[in-house]
Amino acid sequence: MIRIQIIERSGAHLHRKLLDAMRSGILRTFDARKRGRQVHHVSSPGWMNWSNADGVIQCEVLSPRKPGSEWQLFSKFLGRLADRYADSIDAINVQFPTAIRAAPARRKRRGKR
Repeated sequence: MIRIQIIERSGAHLHRKLLDAMRSGILRTFDARKRGRQVHHVSSPGWMNWSNADGVIQCEVLSPRKPGSEWQLFSKFLGRLADRYADSIDAINVQFPTAIRAAPARRKRRGKR
């Protein structure tokens, strides 16, 4: 999972611009679903969960069927933001939370005979 925080410039209404562009077809490769809370790409695996509060868009990039391939959707989305919406963005914060992995099971040694 990759977490993204997009801090928009004051008065930019970036979240609304992005959703309107996806719904109208201006951003043809991205698709907003579930009332704009989930964003999919036509060719990249996974989706992004979205939320918006006080000018900060929170995104979580998920790819449960192909773990480790979240970077594909992330890079396409980030590229599109930089290309078309850079004037509406103050900062982008990217986080790579570490997954809690179970310790490998210890094998019992067989005694010498």
